[in-house]
Amino acid sequence: MAFDLEHIPSQAGKTAIVTGANTGLGYETVINLAKKNCKVIMACRHPDRAEHAKADIEAKVPGANLEILLIDLSDLSSVRAFAQAFRQQYDRLDLLINNAGIMWPPYALTVDGFESQMGTNYLGHFLLTMLLLDLMPDTPESRVVSLSSNAHKLGSGAINFDDLHSEQNYSKTGAYAQSKLACLMFGNELQRWLANAGKQIRSITAHPGVSNTELARHMPQYQIDLIQYTIGPLLCHPPAQAAMPIVMAALDPEAQGGEYFGPQGFLEMKGQPGRATQSDYAQNQAAAEHLWDVSEQLTESTFALPQTQAVTTP
Repeated sequence: MAFDLEHIPSQAGKTAIVTGANTGLGYETVINLAKKNCKVIMACRHPDRAEHAKADIEAKVPGANLEILLIDLSDLSSVRAFAQAFRQQYDRLDLLINNAGIMWPPYALTVDGFESQMGTNYLGHFLLTMLLLDLMPDTPESRVVSLSSNAHKLGSGAINFDDLHSEQNYSKTGAYAQSKLACLMFGNELQRWLANAGKQIRSITAHPGVSNTELARHMPQYQIDLIQYTIGPLLCHPPAQAAMPIVMAALDPEAQGGEYFGPQGFLEMKGQPGRATQSDYAQNQAAAEHLWDVSEQLTESTFALPQTQAVTTP
């Protein structure tokens, strides 16, 4: 199933949210959506960086329809404020791209008491989705795209419900893997909820493979340089290409709910986008249901199935 953005029809009249839109994969995703005339809300934490990225994209894509709304996914009060601000301006959301994330930081807790990677990468996006899903028209073109990683297969390969926030033992790589596993399991479980309710909205997951983005900001510079000038060209691809599985999940008419997309090269590290492989645990429904229940408790949110909206053609 080859994906070619040129063959995707105009997305004029549609509205998308991309978290972490000012850099890396989010930035490249915004460019591709803007090329297809989609209205894109750039959900960013730093206003100055967001404005700079917005200006860059507008220069690259004349006529790009962009807006900035601030959000800090590590703070649930900020997530709620963002959702409220969005709802005040818009009554429809077609694409929610849950992209923003952090990787391998020193141990820290969010203001809500979550391990920082679990809180930012997963729980913030869980709440954001819960707060906005009812604005999505009930069509197959409505998509929630959750960003996972090949790293979901690493570490223990499971969710440590007994120490979800790494208070007893912290491994920065293990915590990152767990957060990305949670994102993948959430995408799968959300699709089950939607399908069981007879909804056409699609929940799809994606991973970028290996790419040199700001996600690696917590890696020592010597490690980044060593990889970049040795094995990097063999294993990595640039952010513009790494973002294509996300764009495919969002726009490909053939993409089905519950599918997982990633690069098709060696060990899914680089290459053209296509269907990717999930670990067995990521497809464990009982574990996903438990994660869902825990996530509702931690975010103090309850999933409400969206009511069918009248669909208008842009």
